Amino acid sequence: RSQPVLENFSFDLAPGMSIGLVGKSGCGKSTTIKLITRLLELDCGAILLNGVLLESYDRKKWRQMIGIVSQEPCLFSGSIRENICLGRTFVEQDVEAACRTAFAHDFIMALDKGYDTMIGSSGVSLSGGQKQRIAIARAIVSNPRILLLDEATSALDTKSERVVQEALDNASLGRSTIVIAHRLSTIRNVDQVIVMENGRVVEQGGYDELRIKPDGIFARMVTEQEM
Repeated sequence: RSQPVLENFSFDLAPGMSIGLVGKSGCGKSTTIKLITRLLELDCGAILLNGVLLESYDRKKWRQMIGIVSQEPCLFSGSIRENICLGRTFVEQDVEAACRTAFAHDFIMALDKGYDTMIGSSGVSLSGGQKQRIAIARAIVSNPRILLLDEATSALDTKSERVVQEALDNASLGRSTIVIAHRLSTIRNVDQVIVMENGRVVEQGGYDELRIKPDGIFARMVTEQEM
């Protein structure tokens, strides 16, 4: 009999709420994201959206409600505007508003051709922090209800991480947000932390609450990262 990836795993994500998922590699964090985006389908159990089974919704329309920022932003050879819009049609004000929220507008306007500046494949002409801020703008330009952040700052240096984290916090305002975090400092401001182990929830609570929990798993994880 195969071993379930997730077992007795449950949480609620209210409108505007933020949740941080933490745990060792292989604990089920990425599987959770794939199930939410319907890249994977459930063998058992259920995901409910406003009390309705997720599979009852049109997959394409559901994915349009979600914005995703991953560890490595996928940029292609084209203009900055094209990389943000990805073939979708948005008015100029929406593109600029998304870039302002992502703290990308100022550096874009400092380029020779602004939003029409061409960037090479994988955004080779941009810094890691700049590429990630464009990815954030892309994720929120359609004004999604849900934001999924999959270790979005783990590949950045400390200086870039600080700016990108501020952009992520800004982008998350008013949106239901799930953060997969390796650097635990990046989830300090979430409403709830869920610690996963072997596909199960082993601890759940506020960051500060779990940080000081005697003999707590999360407290140990934070201490190890601070050493």
